[in-house]
Parts: sequence; C-alpha cells; structure tokens
Amino acid sequence: MNKLDSALVTAALKGGGFEIINLEKDADVVLINTCSVREHAEQRVLSHLGFLKHIKESKPNMVVGVIGCMAQRLGAELLKNKTVDIVCGPAQIPQITELVTKALQEKKRTISVTEKIRQLSPEDETLEEFEMVSDGDDSQLPAQAYVRAMRGCNNFCSYCIVPYVRGPEVSRPPAAIIEQVKRLAGNGVKLVTLLGQMVNAYKYDTYCLADLLRMVSEIDGIEWIRFVTSYPTEEYYEQILKAMADLPKVCHYLHMPAQSGSDKILKAMNRNYTAGKYLELIEKAREIVPGLAISGDFMVGFSGETEEDFEKTVSLVEKMRYKNCFVFKYSPRPGTAAEKRLQDTVPEEVKRERNIKLLAVQEKISDELAKEILETEVKVLVEGLSKKAGVNPCGEKGYPQLVGRTAEDWIVVFDGPINLAGEFAKVKITKTSPLTLFGEIQG
Repeated sequence: MNKLDSALVTAALKGGGFEIINLEKDADVVLINTCSVREHAEQRVLSHLGFLKHIKESKPNMVVGVIGCMAQRLGAELLKNKTVDIVCGPAQIPQITELVTKALQEKKRTISVTEKIRQLSPEDETLEEFEMVSDGDDSQLPAQAYVRAMRGCNNFCSYCIVPYVRGPEVSRPPAAIIEQVKRLAGNGVKLVTLLGQMVNAYKYDTYCLADLLRMVSEIDGIEWIRFVTSYPTEEYYEQILKAMADLPKVCHYLHMPAQSGSDKILKAMNRNYTAGKYLELIEKAREIVPGLAISGDFMVGFSGETEEDFEKTVSLVEKMRYKNCFVFKYSPRPGTAAEKRLQDTVPEEVKRERNIKLLAVQEKISDELAKEILETEVKVLVEGLSKKAGVNPCGEKGYPQLVGRTAEDWIVVFDGPINLAGEFAKVKITKTSPLTLFGEIQG
C-alpha cells in the first residue's frame, strides 16, 4: 500500500514540475511516507526527522512533510516537531502537490488529515482520480505496477491500527481498475499486483475478486497477475481459487496471514477463525491450485501468549510448509482494542526469543522447498541489478548480477545483460538458499 502511495505521490509531484533527486541535503522538499502498523516503523520516522533537523539548520527553507498513516494517527502532534512543515493523511495525498507548493511559497506549516476517518466518503472522486496519476514507470521495478482494488478495512483485529488510519473498506469500480490496467499495459507493464488490506473481500455490485481477475486476464500485454493480502475467510474463497487455477496469467502465489496457531490468541486478536479452519482453507487451496506457493504472517508475544500458545504457532508453521513467512513481535498500537483492554504481558526478551525460533523453523522449511527447485528451469520477470551487483559488477561471462522473481515469488539471482530488466527470462537453478535461488540464464 505504501509503495503504491509513494509511486502516486512521486508521479503527482513530477506532474507538478518537481524533480526527484537522490540526496536529501540537496532537496528543497523531503517527504516521509509512513506506516503505523508497528511501533518500530514510527520510531524510524522520528529518528529520520532528527537527522533532517540538522540539515534544516543549514537549509531553513527546506520543506519536510510527513505523509501517510502516522500523519493520520498523530495529526497536529507531529507539528510539535519543529522540523515538520506538512502533515498529510492517506486520504489527503491527492493534495500533496498543492500542500508542498504552498509550504514553499508561503512558508506556512500545514496539516491535512481526516477528522472522522471511519466516516470517510466511499465515493471520493478525488481519491479515485489520484489513482490514475502514475503512468506505471517504476525505475525500481520495471514492467511492474501496483493497482489498488480497495481501500480501508472493516475487520478491526484487536492489535491493528489500519481501520483507524485508512478508514472503512471501499472497493473501487471494476471499470476504473480495468481502465487503469489497460493504460499500464500500454506503457509496458507486464505484472500487476492488485492491492487491498483484505483483497479477497473485494466486492462491487455483483463483482467479486474472481471476476476482477478474469477481467484483468483479458487485457493484452499483462502477462502476470498477483493479489495481496488475503484474509482467511470462506466468502468468495472457492471462486477466487478456481480463477487462479483456470487463468494462466494469475500467479500461483497466495499470501494469507494466520498470525497465530493458538485459538485462544486468535480469539483475543479478533481474527474470526480457528487454526483448524485456517488449515482447512489452505488444504482446499492446495487441492484446487496444484503447486500453489503460500506465504504467511505471524505475530509472536501477543497479550497473554503462553509458551503453549507459541508452540501451537510453531506446529502450524511446520504443518503449513510456507514458502516464506513474515514474523513480527507484538507492540501495542495506541487506540487499538488490544492497547485499551489487554495488558502487554510477554517480556520483550521472550518476544525476541520466540521471533528468532519461529524464523529458524521457517528457514529450515524454506531451505527444503528451495532444494526441490534445484536443477529445474524457471521463468522469471527480471527486476534489474541485484544488491551485490555494485560489489561484483561482472560475472564470469562479463555480465552483471541480476535479480528477478518467479510467478511463485521466489527470488532468483543470475548473471545477464542489464537490458533484460523488465523482461522475462528462463533460468536454470544451480544453487539454492532458504530465501534465494541462484542460476544460469538459458537461451
């Protein structure tokens, strides 16, 4: 979601005559797009504002803006930090060019957030128009684009701040999404990822996500389609899985967070399913979509989590055999039900130990799954130079090291010409690690 918002803000500013540069010290404007899901994310923002304070001492006319979820959550409180000139919530980012221009010209500090976020209008034409400002040109991920299928969330998981900073669940009209994807395809985009906080709940009139996947699949130029994030629920589930199985363009990759393997903790989280039901849903997915790669999210150290509860989570991960997992330590978020009603009972050291253990369990599984791909040929969409390309610019054949991803979201590293960025390539896997496949380009 934040990557998409950053791309939209970047496109809007370029359209307003601004130029993106690499170094903050040379900038007239610095915008920090923020996340409030975890405390650590907000602490990083505050730390970065401290860094920018020193730059502003020598450049007092520099404008610093905080945009996104943290801006919505803290509002005017952020303006107490003298480094901050603009506070702009997620629903106000269509105003960002105007806010930045005003701050530069009038030297006034500005706040623009939604007063009653849960009453945000579902038919906000300004937000809908803003979705169209990006032309799909992303130098970081050529030939790829994120497309918002829906905004907000109505789930109210007890630990989650999202409903309070992103507003109510609203699905975008299918016609608008299809128009946007067609334009992106015309600009060379080959992979689109449909986004939603609970994207499998997409519903507009009689359309559900399965219908949307079929419509996007019919667009010439689009070759791969992904969607994230899915919530464990039976509503529309079988239709979506059958669309994945029937449509060659839909990647066989499902990201479905479980959060815990303990029914007691799931109930405290207000997740509305049991570990058993989650297992049933995944078993059905693997039955309908053979070879489906699955990833998940887990939170350790939630209020009241005992060692027995944690071991149930470990057991679930072992049964699931995820391709990969994202594991987080619980941190209470101000304003959520858990922060108001539940005591943060698990010591930080215990959270850290559980986090390390769960990651180790998953790493072993990922390593085993990766080894099954050894000596096979995979199709990857090339993203560009790998992180190590600058350290070792050329391999044995004089090519730099590139990185791409398979339809199942495996990261693949190999040597090849840089002009492959944004193109598909066939790679034979010669070596594996838990998170990365290594190979040689074919043909």
